[in-house]
Amino acid sequence: MLDIEDLHVKVGDKEVLHDINLHIGEGETHVLLGPNGSGKTTLLMTIMGYSQYTITEGKIIFKGEDVTKMKAHERAKRGIGMLFQRPPTISGLKLGKLLTAISQTKSENIPELAQSLHMDKFLDRDINKGFSGGEIKRSEVLQLTIQNPDFIMLDEPESGVDIENISLIGNAIGSLLEKDKRIVKRQKSGLVITHTGYILDYLETDRGHVMCDGQIKCHGNPREIMKDIKERGYRECLECRNP
Repeated sequence: MLDIEDLHVKVGDKEVLHDINLHIGEGETHVLLGPNGSGKTTLLMTIMGYSQYTITEGKIIFKGEDVTKMKAHERAKRGIGMLFQRPPTISGLKLGKLLTAISQTKSENIPELAQSLHMDKFLDRDINKGFSGGEIKRSEVLQLTIQNPDFIMLDEPESGVDIENISLIGNAIGSLLEKDKRIVKRQKSGLVITHTGYILDYLETDRGHVMCDGQIKCHGNPREIMKDIKERGYRECLECRNP
């Protein structure tokens, strides 16, 4: 699904990511962990194709196609989608209108899908205007569900969300990533950033990675890595796994 080869990325004049190599197979969901400022969100934004993140070396291969120089909307059309940590408020654009615009085959199901995420009363409201943290995240998951991408990136889906909403969001993300299907039948893949690990209680993941100082320095079982981090912190976790 996704191959990243020797990726180096600058933001302005500063190199933020270096020597990034990552392989995510079809049907796999990976978790990306790391301290604040380590480059996790930069990696997701680079994969999505935002112009302020400049690739100076390396390649991003998506479903066998080199997308390194493609713009964000071109990558979205090919099947890359993203849930943002802090999405903007968009005054003057109704949520329902956006969902209709990005829908390919599910426009008739929008009210039903919105109801399943308790967002049916928000379709006539401006996007994220006056929404709570949980409502914003449910809106983002609803947009992804309508977009129906093949590769789904989630930047801290549990951030600012209460326990009730984490359960609802986690289960919806699980359905989006086809976790209700047998492993061999799954075709959608994902990459999830989490700080707390709460989302892992509702979302089965296949592999974990720890990013520090702009590099991925550790790989393994996501729950074991999360346990190490909670007990020892990131630095000691990395030292333990990379003696």
